[in-house]
Amino acid sequence: MTLPPTLLELLVCPKCKGALEHRPAPSVLVCHACQLQYPVRDGIPIMLIDEASPL
Repeated sequence: MTLPPTLLELLVCPKCKGALEHRPAPSVLVCHACQLQYPVRDGIPIMLIDEASPL
């Protein structure tokens, strides 16, 4: 599932406020600065630091 481009423009990493990259399979948002990935479940980004996993 892809996220709308307008949503991707608004989202930032909750830890460092850096840019995020969307990877569709598995659906995650990646912060290269923090080396973390945030899950996207049913089209909803889970932007909680506790839910993030290392790259």
